[in-house]
Amino acid sequence: MQNKWRMLIVIIFMYLPVSLDATVLYVVAPVLSTDLRATHNELLWIMDIYPLVMAALLIPMGLLGDRLGFIKMAMAGSTIFGLASLAAACSETPLALICARALLASGAAMIVPATLAAVRTHFPDEKERNLALGIWTTIGTAGALAGPLMGGMLLEHFHWGSVFLINIPAVVVVIILLRKVVTNAQAKRSASLNLRQALLLMTSLLLLVYALKSFALPGPATGLHISFLAIGLGLLGCFITLQIISTTPLLDTDLLKQRNIIAGVFLALIAMITLVGFELLLSQELQLVHRFSPGEAGLYILPMMLASCLAGPVVGILINRLGIVTVAMVGLAASALSLYALSGVDFAHEILQAKGWMFLLGAGETSALMASSSAIMTAAPVHKASTAGSFECVSYELGTGLGITLFGTVLAGIYSSTVQLPENLSASVFSGAGTSFSEAISLSQQLAEPTRTALVNAASSAFMHSHSVTLQLASLIMAVLMVLTFFIFKRGNVINHG
Repeated sequence: MQNKWRMLIVIIFMYLPVSLDATVLYVVAPVLSTDLRATHNELLWIMDIYPLVMAALLIPMGLLGDRLGFIKMAMAGSTIFGLASLAAACSETPLALICARALLASGAAMIVPATLAAVRTHFPDEKERNLALGIWTTIGTAGALAGPLMGGMLLEHFHWGSVFLINIPAVVVVIILLRKVVTNAQAKRSASLNLRQALLLMTSLLLLVYALKSFALPGPATGLHISFLAIGLGLLGCFITLQIISTTPLLDTDLLKQRNIIAGVFLALIAMITLVGFELLLSQELQLVHRFSPGEAGLYILPMMLASCLAGPVVGILINRLGIVTVAMVGLAASALSLYALSGVDFAHEILQAKGWMFLLGAGETSALMASSSAIMTAAPVHKASTAGSFECVSYELGTGLGITLFGTVLAGIYSSTVQLPENLSASVFSGAGTSFSEAISLSQQLAEPTRTALVNAASSAFMHSHSVTLQLASLIMAVLMVLTFFIFKRGNVINHG
């Protein structure tokens, strides 16, 4: 077996745990609320801190990878990832778990650019590189889709900490393989790490996401929430200004001049927002409305994972034959169609229809993400492979965090504006049940029949309606993105700088 294919095996072992951890807690959250006594807001931060910290650190870690070589980065990142996984599994408070997830994201931010740099370095031939990127994209999307399945299956038999402990054997295998089957790539350039700018970006993102989550909570927005939003926007404006005027900006301006790199990042961002948002909403509906167990909810999403696994390598071949733009547009069209169809499906009774459309959605999203990977990595010169890879990964992780936040906020807003509650409720119950579905279910336990049943039915109906409208909006976004793709990408594949 040639060295490049050995390297691809190592990449798979490195990247899979990272992608799994982005979504593995979706079905574990109810257990964490009981075992760790985590509040709703703490649960959201436990899930969101991982992609948001990754989004802020990926670019400086990509620069560090270009300086040190991707093998050293992969070794260091895998070690941190393994230690953080152990810390997360042993956490006894929500704050401890949030901190462990932040450390986990730091290790992951070192691993992911290293995997893309390895692909760019070991596969100089464009056709072989597109095939390797197809496998890389498959690992990323299938891992994210398999997260709830993995979490649900482990939760059926083990303590919730097992969802983190499974990372440790993978890390051990990666370190052994890195020492035995590959040699380090020499660093190509010296670059400033710009950690201050990275911290500025991370702070602005965390404040903005905190503000968005706060606006989705019951009651009017407070002055503190508005202040966080204003400060977050101000810091983000400062970050953008620094990228324009600084002599050593965090973002590589030469790469940002590449039209297909910017287009690829934008495509990946929107695709991940819709993919993760749909997965989160479906997991909630299956467990909260239809009373699926965590394992059953995870298995329900299996067709999306299977479609991603099957589509990835095939899409790499299609890109070589048809080009990036055609594959991206077909993938986005399939995603828009499937999201619209899923908005009208009864997930409890129309199971075959739901799984069929989810299969198409998985294939469509994988095609769009694969097209973005090919555009970015083909346009990037070899000596900036880590940095270019980090751009794409930022869009993946930021899309994951924003998908959770935006879909949750839209869902809550539609629910509160459309729910039709029974008229014989007390003022306190009426107010609480009108703000969120979970609050309505909790308050229903205090009521006697038939009022309890009436409240649960009304809340469930509003939640499913909200889910449907949110998916229709997501379908519209994907359709608009499909049209934009025709204009924002250059025709044909990007020139190879290798």
